[in-house]
Amino acid sequence: MSTPPEARLAALNITLPTPAAPVANYVATVQTGNLLVVSGQLPLADGKLFATGKLGDAVSVETAAEAARYSMINVIAQVKAAVGDLSRVKRVVRLGGFIACTPDFTSHAAVMNGASDLAVDVFGDAGRHARSTVGVPSLPLDAPVEVEGLFEID
Repeated sequence: MSTPPEARLAALNITLPTPAAPVANYVATVQTGNLLVVSGQLPLADGKLFATGKLGDAVSVETAAEAARYSMINVIAQVKAAVGDLSRVKRVVRLGGFIACTPDFTSHAAVMNGASDLAVDVFGDAGRHARSTVGVPSLPLDAPVEVEGLFEID
């Protein structure tokens, strides 16, 4: 039997935060059948944004990749709140990444690897996923990154 996701989180010294409440007219998660959709999560750490600003301007790729990792921690916290036990995740199906950046920025994939790498670290082979990453002119609260997810649940 493979290592459970909660044990992998503990080995990574990650404690899942209390999931952020939606700030507008939407819900944090929706389950339909065996699919769980997680709304976009910002890079909150200890209740505040890990970083602010745009890539190609004030934010480095390294800082934004760490921000994407924090966003993924918040995605995982939403999954746990929705299904109770992360061992119920059969597959990370898809991650979507939004990168606030200047028009000439082109290293979106390197930023989003912060989230993708954590998905694999926590869920093993079940964490390997399809992905889209796009650049946008701005994100809520001037966040540099936002990550959403689609999970198969048993």
